[in-house]
Amino acid sequence: MELQQEMGTIKSSETMEELKQQLKQAGPLCLVSFLDYSLQIISVMFIGHLGELSLSVASMASSFAAVTGSHFLLGTGSALETFCGQAYGAHQYHMLGVYTQRAMLVLMLIAIPISIIWTYTCTIFIWFGQDVEISMKAETYTRWLIPSIFPYGILQCQFRFLQAQSNTKVLMLSSGFTCLVHILACWILILKFGLMSNGAALACAISYWIQVSFLAIYIKFSCTFEKTWTRFCKEAFLNLEEFVSLSIPFALMIW
Repeated sequence: MELQQEMGTIKSSETMEELKQQLKQAGPLCLVSFLDYSLQIISVMFIGHLGELSLSVASMASSFAAVTGSHFLLGTGSALETFCGQAYGAHQYHMLGVYTQRAMLVLMLIAIPISIIWTYTCTIFIWFGQDVEISMKAETYTRWLIPSIFPYGILQCQFRFLQAQSNTKVLMLSSGFTCLVHILACWILILKFGLMSNGAALACAISYWIQVSFLAIYIKFSCTFEKTWTRFCKEAFLNLEEFVSLSIPFALMIW
């Protein structure tokens, strides 16, 4: 009886320890996701001060851009979790860098047709019976969002690369810093430079590129990634179909 109680105590202790480890990893990731979505919310909040029409345009354009662009890239990049997780577990550390570079290439290629779709937002909106004036202004907004889709794709790959190695604190810090930069960028571009709603779209691109640059420098020069991140290699251009075949179901699920 005492042995059973002792075994139960040990199992309970192990369970609590495992729970602590899960929360330690999940907490920063939840905050990162929240901060990531906050960029569009911050932009819309600034635009809300410009009037009802501007707010309507930004809301519709942001939703359209999310469904046709960022969510699709988010789903595609999610496949990298599987590849990086398997490589890290199998101690094939150099493959994390190879898989990440391969994912970056695929996501950059996918971003090109997304940019074309955003260019014809007005036509698509009118085809679905939306107001002509709102559709025209929404197209202008999504066109200004095009520079943000490329760093957003790279960012998804960097996230998975770091996440696979349980390096989540830097993601949390970089996301928090990016939000602060985004608030400043929106204030300058919208209110000071007078770019109106277009300034909010441009601020997204600036903020994403800053975060991408910050994480790229960290990955490049941190001794933590000596085994997992090497210089860009030709191997990243091989077996693209393997990544695409797994990433498309992920992308469709999120989409």
